[in-house]
Amino acid sequence: MDYIKIRLSNDFDRIGSKFEKTLSEMFHPAGPMFALSKSAWKPQIDMFETPEEIILIAEIAGVEKEDLDLEINTRAIRISGRRNLKPPAQNGRYRVAEIQYGAFERLLYLPSPIDTENVTAAYQKGLLMIRSTKIKYETRHNIPISGE
Repeated sequence: MDYIKIRLSNDFDRIGSKFEKTLSEMFHPAGPMFALSKSAWKPQIDMFETPEEIILIAEIAGVEKEDLDLEINTRAIRISGRRNLKPPAQNGRYRVAEIQYGAFERLLYLPSPIDTENVTAAYQKGLLMIRSTKIKYETRHNIPISGE
């Protein structure tokens, strides 16, 4: 199960982020541009939940709407796509290259089942917003008991 991290600026985050950075450097020593994995980067995502719906916001600046793919089922949402490399000037060279390009994918398991017929997605200013309505369940069922 994937967990979404919400980073707050408390002291205990420093230890966790240093540990994550060390692990990342161990497994991708050349940096994300040279990683051989299919998914070179993962967009940052926020997930909000109300009693009626689940809202996801993915930060995917620089990705064309045509390069996005969204798949859903009642328990999970998969966002995938590609951010294409924009070539620098012909006579120029990189001094800093931190923006990650290539394929990406995020699979998020939802805290409640959703109605797949009632999902909307909008992409504006580099943010993909997905709104999904929760399936309403009866909280109490009376079950007849058969027998003697």
